[in-house]
Amino acid sequence: MRVWKQWTDECRTTRKSGSGPRNVTSARDDRHLVRMARTDRTASSRQLAALWSIATGVSLCASSIRRRLLQCGLRARTPLYRIPLTHDHRRLRLQWANQHRDWRADWQHVVFSDESRFNLWYHDGRIRVRRYAGERHLPECIIERHSGRTPGVMVWGAIAYHRRSQLLRIVGNLNSNRYIREVLQPEAVPFLQSLPGAVFQQDNARPHTARIVKSFFAAQQVQLLPWPACSPDMSPIEHVWDVIGRPLARDPRPVASADELWIPEKGSKGTIVKKVKRLHVMGLSR
Repeated sequence: MRVWKQWTDECRTTRKSGSGPRNVTSARDDRHLVRMARTDRTASSRQLAALWSIATGVSLCASSIRRRLLQCGLRARTPLYRIPLTHDHRRLRLQWANQHRDWRADWQHVVFSDESRFNLWYHDGRIRVRRYAGERHLPECIIERHSGRTPGVMVWGAIAYHRRSQLLRIVGNLNSNRYIREVLQPEAVPFLQSLPGAVFQQDNARPHTARIVKSFFAAQQVQLLPWPACSPDMSPIEHVWDVIGRPLARDPRPVASADELWIPEKGSKGTIVKKVKRLHVMGLSR
């Protein structure tokens, strides 16, 4: 009825210019808010409101802060997590990628292995960063992730181009002796021996690089793939752990058995193919 009355009285259906509530901040204030939010990307709306009050002497509620920042294109998003990398780490990662960017059939012989820990409960990671579209990889939009000990299940597994190993559950801390006795002897070495020309990949964790482990590999004539430090994201098996972990994040009930955490064998081939393409891009984008 209101629209009809407006049409009959004024011959229009749109609102008058300047009608509606006015913004509580000016364009200059908005630019100041954006600078504050970009200075501390992890500051919440309440924290920004407190900083605004201190800087200007004017009170501004958190909801107004959020609306003005949204209008300026800054949204609160989940940050990208990563492990801390030094300059040498980055240099060695790039060097490794360049050395292997022309590999093709060679990847079919690589057996990627790793341990992973699945927690029995998860949190939603409430920290957010304010950023524009396309700023996901900016250093100030990334929060470094440090491993922590929480109740859960630790497993070891390996994937090849066409096959996968059994999933082994590891109870307690894994040292070099247990690594040989519980992982390499019963599962890893037989799995490698069943694949002609297999090359074994593992990260540089202390149980993997101990002198006794190196001697064991030499005695068993296991060929190892050199691996740069702090590079779990370069192994396709990390995507396997992600596929296993996602259902756990949706269903936080305690895991009944390790068998529930495994995926069909057909999933491993796709992750290796995608990772080979990524390595090629890394080598070319120097």
